[in-house]
Amino acid sequence: MTDQATHWDAVYRAKVAGQLSWFRPHLEVSIELLELAGLSATSRVIDVGAGASTLVDDLLSRGVQSIVAVDLSVAALQAARDRLGERSAKVRWIVSDVTTLDLPPSSVDIWHDRAALHFLTNAADAAAYVRVASDAIAGDGYAVIGGFASDGPEQCSGLPVVRRDPSQIAQLFGDHFTMIEARRETHTTPRGAAQRFAYALLRRHAR
Repeated sequence: MTDQATHWDAVYRAKVAGQLSWFRPHLEVSIELLELAGLSATSRVIDVGAGASTLVDDLLSRGVQSIVAVDLSVAALQAARDRLGERSAKVRWIVSDVTTLDLPPSSVDIWHDRAALHFLTNAADAAAYVRVASDAIAGDGYAVIGGFASDGPEQCSGLPVVRRDPSQIAQLFGDHFTMIEARRETHTTPRGAAQRFAYALLRRHAR
């Protein structure tokens, strides 16, 4: 088990999801951007850094039939599975480091990430993330990427992050993608602190 996985397992075992600083009952901005990306029942959606997020719940409620949830932490995904109960069988759960995630080419229509990429402070790791996503996302597919904005916190859960605005997220993905929409969000933590997020909706060019 990597140090990162150990860290996140400890975080998710110490607190219930609603106590975590990044928790929202629903990821409203993500849902809006997923809908702009044409989310439908037949969309193949992957949620990277899924943790115990309720996004999978909302995707299931919208009838999405192909959902993959990826996280480093066994404990985080188990919390989500426990919450979903029998519905968890409709989701494919993968415990993996996203930089080494093995996905079939063009197997994803919409790639979603709220605050996983920003933990990749090493440039080589960020480049590996982009390669994995670029290979997995089908031509004319989409990526919804969110993380701390340039004026957001410098750390999360005791770990350093890379802060980016939407244009910087798009720049990281390079010429294979075009930014369709940019969003900002001020998230209020359970303790009342403000965290500024930035999101980019990117469309992959046809292969």
